[in-house]
Amino acid sequence: MSMPPPPKVAGIDSTVPAPAHTVAPPGAHLGAPSPGSHPTPTPPGAPAAAIQDRLAGWVCDLTGLHELTERLARTTRLRDALHELLRAGATLVGARRGLVVLEPSDGLGPDTTVGLGLTHADLGHIETVPRAMTSYGRLLDTPTEPSGGVSGPPLGPPGPPAPLGGSPVAPPTGTPGGPDELVRPDLLAEDGLNPHHREVLARLGCAATYALPLTTRAAGRLGAAVWLYDEPTEPTERRRHLIGLYARHATEHLSRLLELERARTALAAVAEELLPTRLPRIPGVRLAVRHQAAPNGGGDWYDALPLPDGAFGLAVGSVTGSGPGVLAAMGGLRASLRAYAVMEGEDPVAVLSDLELLLRLTEPARSATALFAYCEPMLRRMTLAGAGHTPPLIIGERRTEFVETSLSAPLGMLSCWEAPTVELHARPGETVLLCTDGLLRRTGEPMDRAVARLHAAGASVPAALRSDPGAVADHVLRCMVPGEATGGPGSGAGGPGGGTTDGRGHGQPGARPAGGHVAEADVVVLTARFE
Repeated sequence: MSMPPPPKVAGIDSTVPAPAHTVAPPGAHLGAPSPGSHPTPTPPGAPAAAIQDRLAGWVCDLTGLHELTERLARTTRLRDALHELLRAGATLVGARRGLVVLEPSDGLGPDTTVGLGLTHADLGHIETVPRAMTSYGRLLDTPTEPSGGVSGPPLGPPGPPAPLGGSPVAPPTGTPGGPDELVRPDLLAEDGLNPHHREVLARLGCAATYALPLTTRAAGRLGAAVWLYDEPTEPTERRRHLIGLYARHATEHLSRLLELERARTALAAVAEELLPTRLPRIPGVRLAVRHQAAPNGGGDWYDALPLPDGAFGLAVGSVTGSGPGVLAAMGGLRASLRAYAVMEGEDPVAVLSDLELLLRLTEPARSATALFAYCEPMLRRMTLAGAGHTPPLIIGERRTEFVETSLSAPLGMLSCWEAPTVELHARPGETVLLCTDGLLRRTGEPMDRAVARLHAAGASVPAALRSDPGAVADHVLRCMVPGEATGGPGSGAGGPGGGTTDGRGHGQPGARPAGGHVAEADVVVLTARFE
């Protein structure tokens, strides 16, 4: 009597390798089995149970992959995506540390190295090893035919086991990990290992590596990812299969973010060219500025220009929106303000009125804020007017207060703009701080609380820093947005004797405060210290 055929389950291919585990332990995630785990043998005479067991393993694997790819898809910055790739890859291949070398084959950059569990010193030691000896060097410097990526193939039968000994693995199509994976299960046992390479491996405590190139059909080779093991080992076939599947999605995502990063870099370069390359030297006043551009190209700007009779003008402003069109509008607005300031700078209201008319005629769909101050350094006097802009903040030994500018609408919002000027007399040693609204929006707080926070930041400037306008600007930035990158040493004030600074501190958004949404806005902080 013949045995009844095993029950059929739709979508199940019995040729697919069984998962590396049968029942996931409580709280376990994808890749939880140890590197040396093997599929549990199927008891004879139990085909239905084997199919169910295999199905449960696949569901667990695919659920974990879905979670990891979802986390990767939420990244919007190239560097964040590289970190996420390393973390997810370490989970999948059972490693603790790793690094990814981004080196696009088109030569347009950016070239960078990101580590997981490795310090800057560790990465520096790795870079001292001859490139041809490293796993990433072998992958990046070996010519390959375009194959549409290094990713894992669709689920299918495994190929022959990968050879050991440190040479690139080249399994046929359909094998785990992809055709260009590089398995080096026992580095210290490799023949002809470079002595310096051996020394670096001993310093890092690295005994084995697993590496994959990051390649797409459209963009070519983007870089290589390498994971490090503390003991001689290699990922199991199932782990290599899963990291290949993940790498296919990750590399496509990296390719898109790379294009965005290049576009952002180009916009930032255009924005910097539209702003002053140097701040003028004005006797009796020291100037400093910090400008941090938004990722998508914001419209915040600043200016400082000498005027007749020993005076000078200070201006900050912002054009609503982002992108190339906003940069063009910002450049035209700033250039026009310089012309108006030379002709009638002693009357800030007239300057802003002309700017209002220009904006309505040339950019009727846009609005902008602006603040212009006519400064007489010998008298320590400023005459200023604002159009919907944050008022200046006076920071001194005996007072920290906002200048009470008249309330007015932004440029482009009214058919006729006009507001009275305000006169400010600064005391010796006081600093006047002008900033754009982007600094307030970066806090992620309501505007009234952000303004109060700005006042508190100005009041908390240490006495030792008050003589340096660049240090004052850096302190305010750190207080408003903790972790914000600043200009760094040497980019603040000029030398003694009433000199000025030529430094313009530039940076990218740093760590964000917990709680609330933080807008990725342009930031300008312009400070003027009266001697």
